[in-house]
Amino acid sequence: MRHIVTEKSTRLQEKSNQYTFEVTSHTNKVEIRKALQALYGVTVEKITILNKAGKYGRFGAYYGQQKARKKAIVGLKKGDKITL
Repeated sequence: MRHIVTEKSTRLQEKSNQYTFEVTSHTNKVEIRKALQALYGVTVEKITILNKAGKYGRFGAYYGQQKARKKAIVGLKKGDKITL
């Protein structure tokens, strides 16, 4: 599990107390909830999963494919915070 820091994820974190993580492709919502509660001791209220397919195309002189990714947007209970 890796924390994603972008303008959009920072805005979600400040306004809605939602954090964005990149997770492995086989991880489900239950496993994400248990991992966050064990690692950070927070109460997870909502989890949204986004599957991003890998793109085909040119990378310099070569053709190839980017890896597929899975993102989890995690909403925490009001008052809980994750310090990164």
